[in-house]
Amino acid sequence: MEVSAGRATIIEAEPEPITVHCAETAVIVVDMQNDFCSKGGMFDRVGINLSAVQKAVEATRKVLSAAREAGIKIVYLKMGFRADLSDLGDTYSANRVRHLHLGVGEPCITSDGLPGRFLIRDTWNTDVVDDLRPQAEDVVLYKRRFSGFYQTELDDILSSLGIRNLIFTGCTTSVCVDSTIRDAMFRDYRCVLLADCAGEPIGSELPRTNHEASVLTIQTVLGWVSDSERFGSALCTAFGVDDPRFDRSKTSFRDRAAQRPIWISSGLSTIWTK
Repeated sequence: MEVSAGRATIIEAEPEPITVHCAETAVIVVDMQNDFCSKGGMFDRVGINLSAVQKAVEATRKVLSAAREAGIKIVYLKMGFRADLSDLGDTYSANRVRHLHLGVGEPCITSDGLPGRFLIRDTWNTDVVDDLRPQAEDVVLYKRRFSGFYQTELDDILSSLGIRNLIFTGCTTSVCVDSTIRDAMFRDYRCVLLADCAGEPIGSELPRTNHEASVLTIQTVLGWVSDSERFGSALCTAFGVDDPRFDRSKTSFRDRAAQRPIWISSGLSTIWTK
């Protein structure tokens, strides 16, 4: 079968469209865990409105489904500390003081009636929410600061996979998502925030929210901003989903790609080998 020379995926975005190759792209899921997104979690316990982050879950679920079909790597970042809080920071550090104020390390009872501890590793609290649960082939990393690059293996993993483009989802937009995007941009990754896949409770009652401010900053100086619909449309276009030669009863990109008269791109060969 003939191989097409590097067919690309074009994502409509602000300030302009960005062209990526799936083999060089990863979706980053930032902190979509029970303590930040679920009833009974740490945010809920201190009275933080969960609506913004919960709204982002469904859009993110669709993005992850499309990304998996396209063979795009998925990386989960989870905020979590050791049980003894030895990695929380120095006594008077902002990271330690602010998290202790929120109740990090305190025991709780989960929605299932099981014991938990706020933001402690390997508990219900730091598990990814059920609707976005990682699969065996995904990468899952703990972080102990807002940025996913701070003292983690994230950069090494992405470099080893040849990843240069990062599609961001998660919470919260102006804190951990923004911090990770900044560190990624400093390392010359190209970052695309899917705005409807991110949520920010801080400033949600203001005339212009912190989420909107972060979106503006990202699209102006740090990278690109798109959304789940445009991301999905880009993959559909790249994989010929709307091509009338395809059997529309087959819904996955892999099934549709199998009907193509040519390969989409040599860089996407993993799609047909999985």
